Amino acid sequence: MTHPWPPGTATGIGSLPVEDSFEAVNLVFGELPDLPYLPELPHRGLGADMVGRAASLLLDMAVEWQPHGWTIAARPGRDQGRARDYLRRDLDALVEHAQDASLIKVQVCGPLTLGAALELPNLHKVLTDRGAFRDLADSLAEGVAALLANLAQQLPSARFVLQVDEPAATAVLNGEIRTPSGYGTVGALDSAIAEPALAKLLGAADPGYRAVHCCAASVPFQLFAGAGANAVSVDLSQLRVADFDAVGQLIDDGRSLWLGVVPGNGQATGGPELDRARLNERIVGLWRQLGFDPALVAESIVPTPTCGLAGASPAYVRASMRVLNEVGRSLLG
Repeated sequence: MTHPWPPGTATGIGSLPVEDSFEAVNLVFGELPDLPYLPELPHRGLGADMVGRAASLLLDMAVEWQPHGWTIAARPGRDQGRARDYLRRDLDALVEHAQDASLIKVQVCGPLTLGAALELPNLHKVLTDRGAFRDLADSLAEGVAALLANLAQQLPSARFVLQVDEPAATAVLNGEIRTPSGYGTVGALDSAIAEPALAKLLGAADPGYRAVHCCAASVPFQLFAGAGANAVSVDLSQLRVADFDAVGQLIDDGRSLWLGVVPGNGQATGGPELDRARLNERIVGLWRQLGFDPALVAESIVPTPTCGLAGASPAYVRASMRVLNEVGRSLLG
């Protein structure tokens, strides 16, 4: 499988600790030029968060903010409108800056995590109603397809990578999502329902490239691959020996492994967490354990932060991006 970025590429996950769309886009494109992305800026407030951005993309499905969280609604209101305004500003900044870009990554919250976050009017999670979950997955996929089609029209020289964020996937599949009351858990979502829902969203990027990000432990690699992911993004510190067979199969199949090696909540610009040689050794060490040809590591591995950087200091964000670029280049040998 051919990846659309050059060997030695690094990228980010999504969120940044700034509030200005143009500043964020300039930062990303300046520091991560091989695989830049549309940033998420949750510090702006309600609607700019990961769930709010996904809500802004839903077609023919309304949501609103209630004291207990994001909830399915009868009609669109100001909360969903605010989320759409935030996205519109971000897209304006992206289109203005990226006219000559050849590759751009767009992130969106996936159906499993979104279904775990959204509630029905009866205060149950959307995951508890299979019909509502299916409608949510359909609406999200249609909205993302429309977004990518719109971007393709405005940025005709660019190819797109769709990154689906599924931080709650493991908890959803294992029945570990807490009910709104906090006294119980939502029943596990069967993979026979989860995989088609995820596949529908990934299919919105066709014929583009598709990645799934999950920073939890026990990443469901087989489900992500079965749904059509060309790359899987994980936190390296969460990988265990028990994951190695699934990771090895992923790479054998020609998929890319995005390794989160820089903490997402850092504050200091010095220290071991941003030491290029140490980060390189962590990646190369895993590659050796997997038993693959050292000459292929730069083609198969993309260094990233462990998760979004919204909780980091601005100085740390810039420093971490530069270090990730250096680590990516160092994998070339």
